[in-house]
Amino acid sequence: MNGISARLALEAISQRRSVRRFVDREVPRATIETLLDTAARAPSGTNIQPWQVHVVSGAAKTRLSHAVLEAAREGRRCDEYAYMPPTLTDTHLARRRKVGFDLYALYGIARGDTVARNEAMLRNFTFFGAPVGLFFTMDRYLLAGSWLDSGMFMQNVMIAAQAIGLASCPQQAWCEYGGIVHEILGIPEERIILSGMAVGYEDCSAIENSLRTERVPAREFAVFHEN
Repeated sequence: MNGISARLALEAISQRRSVRRFVDREVPRATIETLLDTAARAPSGTNIQPWQVHVVSGAAKTRLSHAVLEAAREGRRCDEYAYMPPTLTDTHLARRRKVGFDLYALYGIARGDTVARNEAMLRNFTFFGAPVGLFFTMDRYLLAGSWLDSGMFMQNVMIAAQAIGLASCPQQAWCEYGGIVHEILGIPEERIILSGMAVGYEDCSAIENSLRTERVPAREFAVFHEN
């Protein structure tokens, strides 16, 4: 890899972030196909390539959003799988709370305003206004290794999108209503929905898109064994 390619790759990784408001601008199908073809270079154990992707846009996206929003407002939650443990340790809980407080502050939502917080959360189910939604699935019988493989594939999608001027937001929130996504998109039960993802062009005027989450430096999480 030459110096320019290396710099561009590092920039795409370091500049990627979760965008929560998009402009109303179509992303051509050919562009999405290029993203997915590129992302499919992700490694997978013995090259089984466990991932599948459902791409939603237009009327299909609107129909899905309406169905999940209705279920969410009626309290008909149906989790695809447990994403978080019932309780988090102090360190993890503090990080989770901080990003939530920082985001709600940008929205102008007070900490005790549960109604406004819930409405902000429901914006997930409009893909934050993005023109394209992706759903990542894999065969349900597969084990932890294929979750790792699929995660690397998803990361490739987001980095490739960043590199060509698109923005993204991974959205596990859709899995809280996995049964409805299965039904509307015709995803068979033998396939598990891993995550949704919004893809489109960032609304650079949106205050929520100014959020920059903190990252722990390598010196605090890496152990170097040299002798």
